Formats: sequence, structure tokens, C-alpha cells
Amino acid sequence: MSELLFAAAAGVPMAAGWSLHALRLRRRVEAARRDPLTGLLTRDAFAERATKVLAGGRSAVYVIDLDRFKEINDTHGHAAGDAVIAATGRRLAEWADYNGGIVVRLGGDEFAAVARVYSLADLSWTLGELTRAIEEPVTVGGHPLAVGPSVGAVAYDPRADDVDLSTLLRLADEQMYAAKRSGADWLTALDLTPQSETTNGRRAGRSGTHGGTEATA
Repeated sequence: MSELLFAAAAGVPMAAGWSLHALRLRRRVEAARRDPLTGLLTRDAFAERATKVLAGGRSAVYVIDLDRFKEINDTHGHAAGDAVIAATGRRLAEWADYNGGIVVRLGGDEFAAVARVYSLADLSWTLGELTRAIEEPVTVGGHPLAVGPSVGAVAYDPRADDVDLSTLLRLADEQMYAAKRSGADWLTALDLTPQSETTNGRRAGRSGTHGGTEATA
């Protein structure tokens, strides 16, 4: 009996070691699925979870781009720009949690989100809440820095609509770009038919496409 007890006791540190290793591994994997500046999900992790949100009921897809961000970077430095991006990420995460959604940083000062909506009126209200949250000044080094978003959105109902997440993001991106050009806070797609030409799978004229340019942030 004493030999069995000794063997069991000897196995406890080994089991604890494996548990600690597994915990560290899970944390490492989760960290790899997060943007280091904002803590938001990476694109692959976002796509996986966003698809589930869309399948669960009426939702909307949003693309958000910050206005005056380049001006902040040029005037106050990249550390201030990073602080604005991090604050925007936190605000979007809180907004998404409240609306049963998920957010991703696409890169630079651009974000995307999927969240629950139950009607077009609800979508308008949700867009207003999102805009107001981002428009709150971000204080960096005692200086309040004003930013604002250009937001594009598209509503989606899994019972009636047959488009994938990639198409919805493209539609929302078109509306974001139109909002930025027109000076509107946000615009929504009237239907699920893309209006812009595509280059390499992205909206023609978008930064990163051949010969394309993006509206100044």
C-alpha cells in the first residue's frame, strides 16, 4: 500500500506540470489569435466566429475606418496613433459585447464587426451608438485627440439571404468608402449586390489594389 501511495504522490507533480504546460500552450495559442495592439481577434479567428454569429439570426456587418487618423499620427506621433487605435479597439469590443457581436482589426485604422440587429430601425440605432462611442476624444499625454469614424454597414438575414461573409464585408466596405467621400458618419447597403468592380478580390480603388488609392483618413 505504501508503494502505491508513493507512486501516486510522485505522479502529482508530473500531472501538475502537464496541466501548467497545457495552460501555457492554450494561452500561447489564444495570444496568436489576437491583435497585439488592441487585443481584438485576428482575421482567421474573426471569420470563424463571425460566421457563427451570422448563422444565428438577423445581423449586420460593419466596416469602420477612422477619420483624421493620419493627421494624429503626423502631428502627435505614432505612439499617440497607437493609443487611439487601442482605445478604439476597446470601445468597439464593449459595443460588440453589448450587441452580441465580434470585432476585428483589419489593419491600420480599419476595423470590421458583425453584430445582432433585429430591424432596420435597430440597425440605425446601433450605428448611432457605434459612432458616438468612437467619437469620444482619446486623451493622450493630457491632450484630447478627436477622431471620428466612417462606417459602412449591410444587414443580413440567414433565412432569406444567400451571401457569404466575404461578400458582406465587401458590401460594407463599399458603403464605408461612400460615407468617407460624402462626409456622412455612416451609410448602409440597400441590397446585397456589390456596386464596385473587384481587383484581386478587393474593391477596385482600395489601397493594396493595382493602381488604387484610398480616401485620405
